[in-house]
Amino acid sequence: MKRLASFISATCIVSVFVIILTFSGLGLVNNASFAQEPDQTTGTGCITLDSDEENGKNTITVSCSHPSTLTDIYNSIQNQDILKREDNSNYSPWILDATIIVEKDSTFVINSSDTKWLKILAGDKNGDGDRDIVNSITVFGNLIIDSVKITSWDPEKNDVIKFEVDILPSREFEHTGIDAIPRPYIKTEDETTGTMNITNSEIAYLGYECGSGCSGISYYGNNGTSIVKNNEIHHDRFGFYSVGVGGVVLEDNNVHDNFMYGFDPHTATHDMIIRNNTVHDHGAMGIICSLDCYNITIEGNEVYNSAGSGIMFSRNMSDSVARNNDVHDEEKCIFLSQSSNNEVYDNDISNCEGQGIYIYHNSIGNKVYNNTLTNATEGIEESDDSQGTNEISNNRIE
Repeated sequence: MKRLASFISATCIVSVFVIILTFSGLGLVNNASFAQEPDQTTGTGCITLDSDEENGKNTITVSCSHPSTLTDIYNSIQNQDILKREDNSNYSPWILDATIIVEKDSTFVINSSDTKWLKILAGDKNGDGDRDIVNSITVFGNLIIDSVKITSWDPEKNDVIKFEVDILPSREFEHTGIDAIPRPYIKTEDETTGTMNITNSEIAYLGYECGSGCSGISYYGNNGTSIVKNNEIHHDRFGFYSVGVGGVVLEDNNVHDNFMYGFDPHTATHDMIIRNNTVHDHGAMGIICSLDCYNITIEGNEVYNSAGSGIMFSRNMSDSVARNNDVHDEEKCIFLSQSSNNEVYDNDISNCEGQGIYIYHNSIGNKVYNNTLTNATEGIEESDDSQGTNEISNNRIE
């Protein structure tokens, strides 16, 4: 009898186990319910969901060899708490409460084939309404964004997530936490093997002060020519930020009302084209490249009404050009500081509160020529430690 009882017990355990495996294989067991086991593969087999219940963090990893979309993620994870349509229509906005990681050699596409608007939540760890988790789209492979709108989203207010003020009120507020309200962001990582192309889209109300990499749209690495073209980029912390990248083209964008900078290619950014953009109404500089930037071409842009300079070459920017730009209604319209061997020519410069062109702080070997300056209070000026070391010729001051 004891042997019979043991046999029956063992048989029951095996049967239950088989039933569970069968239902799981049929898709009747929701993988999200096994959140304590990370990287559960569902659907396509190359889209995984890791729900960290302890920290309240959801992470979707895309590692597909073929291009994947939001619809692919939805069909794979089948979790309305993480990704859902706002309503039942095919092109309804998506609401995302997760970080999406695009792995190397993979491509993720957000375009008008399945949405018009992606709303990204900041995340709420404790369910108390506080935004204490920050979601992002983090790219190691390829990201294609085309003909869509991407913003942060606050479901309680049914609105985008806003800072207390739209733009930096003055530089004294730069590090006081006024821009530290957590908001989602888009970023390529240092180890990126692909490109991030953003075209024909609206990118708004993203980014916050986190210390590094959360500014809104940030490029920290790419191995090819990335394109940011024909977008409206506004009310982000920075309109654009980069570190150490080359080959990015920023063209035909309307960039306005960002909390600090419009375009801020930074540390060792190189071989970049900033062309035919309209850049205006920012809390700091309109276009600035700072700290060891080189081979930057800034041409054909209209830049106006920002709190700092219109165009600034800063901290060892070299071998770069600002030409054919219309810069007006700025404090200093074009400003070179600690930067050498650059060219500034054929620009229309007007209504500058201070200098039309200011060459400052050991900026040497620069060529400034064929510019037209109208109503620029101090015209072209060199600081004492720059004076006589630059070539200034054929400029018209009216």
